[in-house]
Amino acid sequence: MTVRHYAKGKDKKKDKGKHKTSVDERMLAEVIPLDDIKNQMQKAVDQLKAEYIQSLSLRSSTGAIENLHVSFEGKEYSLQELGQVVRKDTKTVIINMVAFPQAITAVLKALQKSGMNLNPQQDGTTLYIPVPRVTTEHRAQLAKNAKTLFIQCRDAVKNVQLKHEKKLKNSSLAQDTVFSVQQQLGALAESYITQADSLHQIKVKELSGKDS
Repeated sequence: MTVRHYAKGKDKKKDKGKHKTSVDERMLAEVIPLDDIKNQMQKAVDQLKAEYIQSLSLRSSTGAIENLHVSFEGKEYSLQELGQVVRKDTKTVIINMVAFPQAITAVLKALQKSGMNLNPQQDGTTLYIPVPRVTTEHRAQLAKNAKTLFIQCRDAVKNVQLKHEKKLKNSSLAQDTVFSVQQQLGALAESYITQADSLHQIKVKELSGKDS
């Protein structure tokens, strides 16, 4: 596995070449829990992908609302586990909360903080959600949210890297081995961050309407 690092900004003038760091997975697996590390990094990328699908849609689809995460009584639920979501027409989505009326407050909070520009109205155990128009401001807010989620993903991957780099420093491995593993671990992390950045760029392009 080879990861390429590209110079950015002013660094492009100083370094027009590409620095390659080869990752020897067989060697890494002998000194660090490689599969576990890769799984943790991939999990961060997969979570970003899921968040982009569920929370950053231009249209407030019933699917996006159904899969919205709701914190209720110390646990995480998908909204569809607490209420029945139905699209009344092109302009309104209805959530029937008769089965779990005690969760209405938590559901309202999740909807308002979903990043989908939702303004739910309550009538007894029924929630009415006007489907928002796709405005320039709404697109800009979604793009901002997309960047925030990307940064969270990037930091999660970096935290996995730093956690294991710290363990390496406290190990009994030879210094040159530690240095080599750290370099490769950094390259591995960068490969997952590159995946996340690609998802981010695609989402921003979609939100801006430039993919049409």
